Amino acid sequence: MPSVSADTGPSAAELEEIERKYDEGAATKAVGKGMAVFLRIVAVVFALYHYFTAGFGLPSDHWHMGWHLSGLFILIYAFYPAFKTRDAYDLKQSFWRIGNVSVLDILAMLLGISASLYLSLAWRGIAFFGIEEQTFRMGNPNVYDLIFGCIMIVLVLDLARRTLGWILPLIICIFMSYALLGPYFPGILQHPGVKFQTFVSSMYFPHEGIYGVTLWVTSTVVFHFVLFGTIAQRTGLGQLFIDNASILAGRYTGGPAKVSVISSAFFGTISGSSVANTVSTGSLTIPNMKRLGYPGHFAGGVEAAASAGGQITPPIMGAAAFIMAEFLNVPYTTIVLAGIFPALLHYFGVFSVVHLMARKLGLKGMAKETLPHFGKVWKSGWANILPLVGLLVVLFSGYTPYMSAFCGISLLLVVGMARRDVVLSLIIPVGFAAFVCWKALSGEFGVGISITLLAATILGIYNPQKRVTLAEMVTTFETGVKYALAVGAASAAVGIVVGVINTTGIGFRLGFMVTSGATEMADVIHALTEFGGYELFSTSSISLFLSLVLIAFSCILMGAGIPTTALYIMLVSVAQPALAQLGIPPIASHMFVLYYGVVAEITPPVCTSAYAASAIANSNPFRTGVSAFTLGLGKVVAPMAFVYAPVLLFADPNGFDLLTFAYSAVSAIFGVIALSAAVVGVWLAPLAVWARLVLALGGLVFIAPSFASDIIALLIITPVILQQVLARLSQPASV
Repeated sequence: MPSVSADTGPSAAELEEIERKYDEGAATKAVGKGMAVFLRIVAVVFALYHYFTAGFGLPSDHWHMGWHLSGLFILIYAFYPAFKTRDAYDLKQSFWRIGNVSVLDILAMLLGISASLYLSLAWRGIAFFGIEEQTFRMGNPNVYDLIFGCIMIVLVLDLARRTLGWILPLIICIFMSYALLGPYFPGILQHPGVKFQTFVSSMYFPHEGIYGVTLWVTSTVVFHFVLFGTIAQRTGLGQLFIDNASILAGRYTGGPAKVSVISSAFFGTISGSSVANTVSTGSLTIPNMKRLGYPGHFAGGVEAAASAGGQITPPIMGAAAFIMAEFLNVPYTTIVLAGIFPALLHYFGVFSVVHLMARKLGLKGMAKETLPHFGKVWKSGWANILPLVGLLVVLFSGYTPYMSAFCGISLLLVVGMARRDVVLSLIIPVGFAAFVCWKALSGEFGVGISITLLAATILGIYNPQKRVTLAEMVTTFETGVKYALAVGAASAAVGIVVGVINTTGIGFRLGFMVTSGATEMADVIHALTEFGGYELFSTSSISLFLSLVLIAFSCILMGAGIPTTALYIMLVSVAQPALAQLGIPPIASHMFVLYYGVVAEITPPVCTSAYAASAIANSNPFRTGVSAFTLGLGKVVAPMAFVYAPVLLFADPNGFDLLTFAYSAVSAIFGVIALSAAVVGVWLAPLAVWARLVLALGGLVFIAPSFASDIIALLIITPVILQQVLARLSQPASV
């Protein structure tokens, strides 16, 4: 682990090493000069292909996903070592290596490209080889289909293993075994089994398995937003977020920690990686927190918890929002609206713990002279907000996510590279303006959208910040592609899980096992809580709560080390059917599994964001993980709140009622405040152990919003409230 100074913060090289160590998708090996040039060309062409097709039209699905997979095979087999040994990332030379890429990797690369493009080439049939149209081969694959299908399945699993480690491929192999060996499984899990030919066909042919919705969304939406976030950070939007967070919160109690929370929330709107978010904002906020007096493990925990929240923060939500809209067949804006309050609840929880901890430690805010000046920040950085505004305007106007990404990336190129006094650079804004006019004249863009994008384009060339050169932008494009490789590999591999679930129905079988097991436990607990015919809780309410807890634990366990997008796809296929059987509205069940999957980012022992933060803070990794988990209680309890009160997602089956929403929101907030005070040990005054336990219990009861539960919660915490008020009156300066 690199040595990080608590006074000056980590260097750029140390940050790169931290991200490479804890974000497995960023851990690429060194390659020779010639190979580096070739791979840079491939990466830039890969990025430009996705960029231009987003704006000018996608090819057929099988061709588009085939090209996407081909790029993944080339870049992953070149950049990621077969095994992560100590010297695997070093530059080596031998007869069996070309530019530090082994002959075996090149062979696998070529086989992967062949398997990716064969499907498209043979889509309409190849008479010379006796290959019929794909429609006639569905469920009855020929020899070529079986060969290339097996190659594809094996190599896709290898891509996931190289980029993300063994966990995801092992989970997928279990699902594959279940599909093929169904008759040998016991009890309710038993099924007739899937024939090998049928299995390969289902996993290889569209629109299930590898070429299913998971890869389609990744190749048409997720990649573009990862690229947008990378370019936005390079052109200055990330720094603008941090500066404004400092202006908003820096002067108050525990200033740097609150800056960390707000800046991570801002950055999370454009970032697709919790670790990247942690490293980007934590490099500034963690050293500042330590200088103020926060313990290293707590400073790292604050940053990790806040950064992980970016994965559930609208409008992008780690790109899972787009897939959720696809699965639920609802407008994207519905998902964004549903995600607003839960994300706010998470950040409110982190903010509350930070504030109470600052009071407990007697920490003050940052000195006024150390804070950025509002006028200077916006005078130099105003142009950086234009691409985000353009992207959101197009997105919320009902256009496709990839069209909004195209417009956002185009404006980033204008803002970053074009300047009115550099004539050659004006090619970029002129080209994008011509595109907007073409769309407007063809009737595809409305007047309002066209004026907004043209105005942003014109204003962008007046950006006062230093111009990004072409070489720097090429490097940024290459970096953006590298960030997207792990997500692409995971999404292709997770498609196998989705295919198995659709083929075998295991999702509903697992759901039945969970609900039936919870019902049996509920009967036992109900008998213990029934007094003389009076029941404290009904059997159905106990069964629902136990089912939610079991599913939540499963989501957290499965979420270890898997990117948000791929994780959500897998969890929604496995866990969501169980929630559906409990009568939970679809959007609430989808949000539930997403939230608990993301909780794995800050849950020991596998909590990559917390480990990255601990490296910057130079603190104990496990202790940092524990701090991150306790700080993220808002994210832990939020799913329970919106399952019991779907109105918090604006998704109540009975219709939205503002009064019900306000009541449920206030109840959930009270619960988070009580839990935060219990975690820190301070509220109005220091809390005794008994008071912390009582507050924790009351907070949990508050999280299930209803009049009856809130009355019970108030009764539970009333002794603590009285004790705290009396302690505060007798010792007003004790905290």
